[in-house]
Amino acid sequence: MLNIQKYAAIDIGSNAIRLLIATIIEKDEKQPQFKKTSLIRVPIRLGADVFLQNKISEKNYHRMVDAMNAYQLLMKTHKVTKYRACATSAMREAENGEEVARKIKKATGIEIEIIDGNDEAEIIASTDLRDLIDTDKNFLYVDVGGGSTEFTVFVAGRTVASKSFKLGTVRILNDMVRESVWDDVKKWIKKHTSQYDKVSLIGSGGNINSIYKSSGLKIGKPLSYFYLTNYFEKLKSYTYHERIFELQMNPDRADVIIPATRIYLSAMKWSNAKSIYVPKIGLSDGIIKTLYQDQLRAKKKSKK
Repeated sequence: MLNIQKYAAIDIGSNAIRLLIATIIEKDEKQPQFKKTSLIRVPIRLGADVFLQNKISEKNYHRMVDAMNAYQLLMKTHKVTKYRACATSAMREAENGEEVARKIKKATGIEIEIIDGNDEAEIIASTDLRDLIDTDKNFLYVDVGGGSTEFTVFVAGRTVASKSFKLGTVRILNDMVRESVWDDVKKWIKKHTSQYDKVSLIGSGGNINSIYKSSGLKIGKPLSYFYLTNYFEKLKSYTYHERIFELQMNPDRADVIIPATRIYLSAMKWSNAKSIYVPKIGLSDGIIKTLYQDQLRAKKKSKK
């Protein structure tokens, strides 16, 4: 007998707002299956507001309300039983972030939880990332967002260091990242990886997923530093409009992909990593997993 239910995750980032609807299939004495049923992405780019004006504009507030109302209807149509909406860097730093969250709840019924960088890293770590890091290898996990990048060092399956830096693609595009921030990231990575003989990167985020897709590699095979360097040079040789037309990129991807690639390459250089794994996981996947884990804990509690 199968137990089938649907959960949803709303990831409110600095570059885009995503809705992931996942189907969870349970069978007695078997590991549950998580299937991505629907993924919708709206490029509202809150970071452009917040990092320049310190607040979410009225225009983007109304766009968020429209998106949340649409997501509410989609969740209803899919018969989603549980959902969680998490906002990261942009809403966290907006002086009106909490106020916007309250207004959106009143207007749409969707409650937004503004989380910090550590919470974000923990949620992502609850995903299938565990299957990759539960080995005797050493990894530097790099999750590049529009407003911040989360770095986590895993050694033999254990988290030994984790930190969030205000180094994001939208910030870089708006020339809001000082050289001192790059220096801080470099020092942190070297400090926490230099004692290990071999470190590989794990890349997370829409930009590295896009690069991985274009590489044509089989799922599970890592990208090499050499490939990523060449791809970076190729990207820079095209204009913004050429990246949209010739490389067939979405307009909101064609600009942020260059600073994102720079972050990944810098992390590889400073950790002496020769390859980067791209398991295609992110915050929304982690939200689904934490919702499921919370349900399991609640079931166990009710049986006691």
